[in-house]
Amino acid sequence: MKLAVVGGGSTYTPELIDGFARLRDTLPVAELVLIDPATERLELIGGLARRIFARQGHPGRVTTTSDLDAGVAGADAVLLQLRIGGQAARLRDETWPLECGCVGQETTGAGGLAKALRTVPVVLDIAERVRRTNPDAWIIDFTNPVGIVTRALLRAGHKAVGLCNVAIGLQRKFAALLDLAPADIHLDHVGLNHLTWEMGVRRGGPDGADLLPELLATHGEAVAEDLRLPRAVLDRLGVVPSYYLRYFYSHDEVVRELGTKPSRAAEVAAMERQLLALYGDPALDEKPALLAKRGGAFYSEAAVDLAASLLGDGGPTVQVVNTYNNGTLPFLPDDAVIEVPARVDGSGAVPLTVPRPAPLFSGLIAHVSAYEDLALDAALRGGRERVFDALLAHPLIGQFDLAEGLTDRLLAHNKEHLPWA
Repeated sequence: MKLAVVGGGSTYTPELIDGFARLRDTLPVAELVLIDPATERLELIGGLARRIFARQGHPGRVTTTSDLDAGVAGADAVLLQLRIGGQAARLRDETWPLECGCVGQETTGAGGLAKALRTVPVVLDIAERVRRTNPDAWIIDFTNPVGIVTRALLRAGHKAVGLCNVAIGLQRKFAALLDLAPADIHLDHVGLNHLTWEMGVRRGGPDGADLLPELLATHGEAVAEDLRLPRAVLDRLGVVPSYYLRYFYSHDEVVRELGTKPSRAAEVAAMERQLLALYGDPALDEKPALLAKRGGAFYSEAAVDLAASLLGDGGPTVQVVNTYNNGTLPFLPDDAVIEVPARVDGSGAVPLTVPRPAPLFSGLIAHVSAYEDLALDAALRGGRERVFDALLAHPLIGQFDLAEGLTDRLLAHNKEHLPWA
């Protein structure tokens, strides 16, 4: 089996490599190709990847290349984890929205739209080149904003599934709190990428006993602290929101907080410099502890499980992924991309039946899904008016003057990535 990772020069990559090495019986990779135009970084990470494989006795071969077409040729699956504009663009995404009193974040609000506009055309170009080289390859998208990017891929007819680590992270945390094995926890995980709620925490499978009331009663304080939300919010909602819901439920507080401390982009950039120095050490043959602070926890396990289900012959599995709605949430169009548990096998991902969210949640889901539709249109066709419409439609913006000011700033900060701007 050959896998290719586009964005293989990311400092995330050793997390992925570690998962491939540990879980080689689940996903027997013969060749892993890391693809990235940043050749210096790529060689550092490629060297560490080979040492990790060697330390753990993985027989697979790790290669590196900056030639996309050569790298994806013959690949059974292509994982996308790229960041157009790098941490510098992320820093801008987290900064200029604050000038308008709006949250500055790389996947939510105006910053998230900027990232989508930069990313979608590049991802679609990559996917077309994969299709020309190997039309049977699966594309696994971990590139944010995952929901919008996956919608672009699916609408263009690609064999694609979107992946996020939020659900697997919560599954692991809940299992630890409840003293259960992660495999014994099934989440009623419902919503859109970075806009989800755990409607149930079930023992054993989709039909198992719901442990959510016990979790909230016994461990509500710990869960709330981890989400950085007041315990009263969880008690009032009766569900566990994704930590990204903090940008909605505590928007103004977050804006004030972001204005008084270094941006996450600045923190990550400093961390990346330290990580790259570590990766260059020829004695290092495991992922360093510092990588845990970089983000992306359990990404490798989710990616291995998903790739194994799409490429293997072991029968279907249930995993939380991003895929077409197709009637799962009846208040959304069929071609909306949702994030829910799905039956995954070699034919793709089919959402399971999930609890229908109450209006308190379904209203926000529908609102953000409509924004995502407008955001994708702006990413595909460009134009100031389309950017403005998407911003005006976003529930964190929704005011004419705000949308005007944010549109001007978005275009000014992204001219090098948006030819039409």
